[in-house]
Amino acid sequence: MQQTPQRQPQNRMGMKKIPSLLVSMGLPMILSMVLQALYNVVDTMFVINMGADGALGNIALSAAFPVQILMIAIGVGTGVGINAMLSQNLGAGEKLTVNRTAGNGLFLAALFYAVFLAFGLFLATPYMRLMSADETVVKMGAKYLKICCCLSFGSIGFAVAERFLISTGKTLFSMLAQVSGALTNIVLDYVFIYPLGGGVAGAAYATVIGQIVSLVLALIFHYTLNKEIDGNLKYVKPSKKIIKSVYSIGFPAFLMQGMLAVMMFGVLLVIKTIKNEYTVNLLSGCFGIYYKLMQTNLFAAFGLSNTLISVVSFNYGMKSDARVRSAISFGIFYSVIVTGIIAALFQIFAAPVSKLFALTLDESSVVSKSDVISSTQTALHIATLGYLFMGVSVAIQGVLQGFGEIYTPLIISVLRLIFPTLPLVYLFTLCKNAAAMIWWAFPISEVVAAAVSCAFLLRRIHKQTKMQQTSPNDAQNHAPEL
Repeated sequence: MQQTPQRQPQNRMGMKKIPSLLVSMGLPMILSMVLQALYNVVDTMFVINMGADGALGNIALSAAFPVQILMIAIGVGTGVGINAMLSQNLGAGEKLTVNRTAGNGLFLAALFYAVFLAFGLFLATPYMRLMSADETVVKMGAKYLKICCCLSFGSIGFAVAERFLISTGKTLFSMLAQVSGALTNIVLDYVFIYPLGGGVAGAAYATVIGQIVSLVLALIFHYTLNKEIDGNLKYVKPSKKIIKSVYSIGFPAFLMQGMLAVMMFGVLLVIKTIKNEYTVNLLSGCFGIYYKLMQTNLFAAFGLSNTLISVVSFNYGMKSDARVRSAISFGIFYSVIVTGIIAALFQIFAAPVSKLFALTLDESSVVSKSDVISSTQTALHIATLGYLFMGVSVAIQGVLQGFGEIYTPLIISVLRLIFPTLPLVYLFTLCKNAAAMIWWAFPISEVVAAAVSCAFLLRRIHKQTKMQQTSPNDAQNHAPEL
């Protein structure tokens, strides 16, 4: 006889009003994700202003960034799968599955750390030679990558550990861990790069130390506050069934994030085909600056999207359709508000923000100060036009992931990041004013992705409504099997 799952209405994700729940859980997540994005923004700002080699250092960091994005993608994919499984099984009262899922999360984090350790030791330099023919850029980028990869256990570990806190609604403590790491990174960036003269290596050490601080604090919060999850090490034993369930949900999220790396890698390679070396250096550096600034908006949207995954998954597991519908409507609304505010700020402050990345550039740099400012400002004015549409598509991705859907969120990401983005970037590089035109590829892609994501969501809602009308008994048993 099958045991009836126990409900846990005492969890606020099943009790608190959805609008206030999304705000109380989402705001810390948004702030946490924005701070995560600021890691790379701060690194870039300090590196590009470190002196004569600042412009080359920025190009090196831009070339290295796809690997860092891939690292984040693996962490996010694993974390999303763990988060959804934890939330669903907490809602269903499946205590043993909850504990084993958390333990397998720690196992997976250790496994992927070993992969990036090997990359840092053996593949950092070959990768940089693929990205640049400039020996200075290769040496700078390889040094930065080796440090970030060989000490990546902080980044990968935190991506998993924070999900333990998020799944139980303790997003405030996840944010505190993230804030502490970000502040550590900012302080050490200045100390290591300027007084100590550490250059790009100093920026790398500042980053990884900040990530380690976040990981340590997240684990402390988890083991002291998360009574819903048993942290006994016996649950770390890998389970094929649980790992398969984690990635049945998380693998699309990994691919979605991984496509960020593919997109940036592809854009940099397309820019490299431009025959004018000065234009290549200018656009490569400015694209790196823009993309890291853009992540503050993207990661803010992801922060709310991750909250939606937890809230939708939990209430879907509890079979509370009314709360699920409320989460969808308010989640999309809040996401558009957040991304709209960030877009407006970039539009208004594009000029002063651009100047922050060219404070020490002079005529000895590979690109001029005025061109860096002008190109970055143009990028912000044009590309940020798509941020509202980004808010819609990323929120819907979270909703669909919360339902346990696999392919539709992936399709949305492909439309946002690969097609038509890369073909458009290539076409715009053929224009005489390529330095301005390539930025239009990004808002166009966001509009396409938002339109398709709305169609997917409406199809899902229609399907659910039809099921409830035609077969009420079946509708009561729609929670996904894990």
